[in-house]
Amino acid sequence: MSVAEKLETGTTDIAATMRGLGINARTAAKALRSAPRKQKDAALLAAAASLRADINDILEANKLDMDAAEARGLTGAMLDRLKLDDGRIDGIAKGLEAIAELDDPVGSTIAEWDVHSGLHIERRRVPLGVIGIIYESRPNVTADAGALCVKAGNAVILRGGSESFHSSRAIHACLVAGLEAAGLPAEAIQLVPTTDRTAVGEMLKGLDGALDLLVPRGGRSLTERVTTEARVPVLGHLDGLCHVYVDKDADIEMAKQVAVNAKLRRTGICGAAETLLVDEAVAATALPAVAGALKDAGCEIRGDEAAQKLMPGIAAATEDDWSTEYLDAIIAVAVVPGVDGALGHISKYGSQHTECIITGNVQTADKFLTECDSAILLHNASTQFADGGEFGMGAEIGIATGKLHARGPVGLEQLTTFKYVVRGSGQTRP
Repeated sequence: MSVAEKLETGTTDIAATMRGLGINARTAAKALRSAPRKQKDAALLAAAASLRADINDILEANKLDMDAAEARGLTGAMLDRLKLDDGRIDGIAKGLEAIAELDDPVGSTIAEWDVHSGLHIERRRVPLGVIGIIYESRPNVTADAGALCVKAGNAVILRGGSESFHSSRAIHACLVAGLEAAGLPAEAIQLVPTTDRTAVGEMLKGLDGALDLLVPRGGRSLTERVTTEARVPVLGHLDGLCHVYVDKDADIEMAKQVAVNAKLRRTGICGAAETLLVDEAVAATALPAVAGALKDAGCEIRGDEAAQKLMPGIAAATEDDWSTEYLDAIIAVAVVPGVDGALGHISKYGSQHTECIITGNVQTADKFLTECDSAILLHNASTQFADGGEFGMGAEIGIATGKLHARGPVGLEQLTTFKYVVRGSGQTRP
């Protein structure tokens, strides 16, 4: 009987198993700390090759998860997050290859200078150590998170959701194959071998000091639990309440295209737009055009009083709609008094995730980009670009909306910290 089977049947102590994962991760982290880039990249490339070679096994595992999810009545958005096909698996493999091509941040000098005492001081990037990542239905996170952590010199313990249990195990096997092929410890990427939530509780305690950072990636309830209960630092976000603001100087055809893409390309991701704001100066023409394009594309519109007058028949938005992350083909629409009104609405209801302004006026755009206090701000581009891969990071572990120590897409650099290296020639302090 495997460890996973023993855990599922209750014949193995979960707390002891989790402590074992922590001990193994600490040992692996020491090896990764000094591993050369060539070796880490070789592991990622070998893992990508394994993903492509084992695609049928991964699809079979994903079918088990999909069948179970459909039987449980999961929403369309959740099923879309969970589903794998040939194209998505190839995309995961390409993501690993893209990370291998990125510069290795470990050991790089951030800054250096000399001081009056004659000391030479260098600030140098170093790995964080051991990272715990708790996520839900997206099996691709298994590969993205594992690869990013290893490239940044960290060991990682992954706890995927029960929905993606079989898919994640199949992907994890490919990652381990890559590590072993490159001569790196297999324990550098470990997958919690149980769906029992007791394992999450053990991770929140820190695994007897083994974990240096926790990253939750999932719904609000997961992130709230991790943020509230964790005894180690947490990096993540609660909601993706993303806004698209159509300014009086917007190109309406552009606004239609961007708004439809921002809302409907993939409704279940955190970068999907949840609220459309339209400048009152052009609302009479812009709102029916942009919201009408969304409606024609299958999106439900919920509007404030002004929006309802301009589009009779749409549902009335309630106060809750302005702070709801639908993750579905639903959008709240409000008419606002210019860019200041948009900024005020976002400040009141937003989650500091991602916001977009559509305008041909550079000064208005600069005002929005300067005064809006969200992690990601876009001018004339869809909020669905809020993604580490699209930012040239290869992939991401998630989006951070806090202000310490990382913000926006969490990629390689955000998975490192730094230390000071000071060189002298026998100086003593007076």
